[in-house]
Amino acid sequence: MNEVTIIGLGAMGSMLARTLLQKNYRVTVWNRTTEKAEQLVSEGASLAPSVGAAISASPVTIVCVSDYQTSDQLLDTEEAKSAFADRVLIQMSTGSPQQARDNEAWAKALGIEYLDGAIAASPSQIGREDAVIFTSGSAYAFQNSEEVLKSLAGSVPYLGEQVSAAATTDLAFLSYLFGSYLGFFHAARIMESDGLQVSAFGAMLAQISPVIGEVIKYEGELIEAEKYDNPQSSLNICMVTAKLLMKQAREAGINNEFPAFAEQLFARALDAGYGNEEVAALIKILR
Repeated sequence: MNEVTIIGLGAMGSMLARTLLQKNYRVTVWNRTTEKAEQLVSEGASLAPSVGAAISASPVTIVCVSDYQTSDQLLDTEEAKSAFADRVLIQMSTGSPQQARDNEAWAKALGIEYLDGAIAASPSQIGREDAVIFTSGSAYAFQNSEEVLKSLAGSVPYLGEQVSAAATTDLAFLSYLFGSYLGFFHAARIMESDGLQVSAFGAMLAQISPVIGEVIKYEGELIEAEKYDNPQSSLNICMVTAKLLMKQAREAGINNEFPAFAEQLFARALDAGYGNEEVAALIKILR
């Protein structure tokens, strides 16, 4: 299994191919515009003349294009489908859980061993021990591509044969990440409003991130167990903080959309009678 095909050579696909080349894999590549393949060819990759030829060249094909619609256009042709016999397809394009289910149904009808993958890393992080790729789908496909995947990311959790699990977990991760972005960007305005360094604050958050992770893990356990009655941080206390953020925004004359959104959610929870429960009880409002 030291031969791998990469279809799609955007920023991420190119880095996947380059990383495999650096780890002594025989890599075949294909891209709609061949110019993107030139540098990789100079580094040792083989450029296939067509999608079907690229698939035929290796026992494992990784597709990493912009979305599933683009992937479908490339793979749902007679040439490509016939080339997939006895081969593994790993889909790493961005898609929804339902698209993963649809893709698996298409693959099963053709006898293709299908694995859905979601990359929780930037291109510059590929190949690092702390990079993560979520996977789900065919156990056979995972077992026969695990070493390839672990060459691309130090952590490659296999989430089981429920093919939608990787896309669902990735979207959950992105929801957490985007929420963190919004919180941090508002925090940056708070720091700027008092003439303090945003970079120093970012460095501090990186330093205490294990503590933050411990808090999130705890809240997740409470949601799973539906136990909110012994709060360490109640919704009433969180509302005090939300109001303080709103007060600071008014006083400093900065944008207040982020704390206003939080205050509105906490207010709904308090109106529902959850004020003395753990902050995780906010999930009941979201449900």
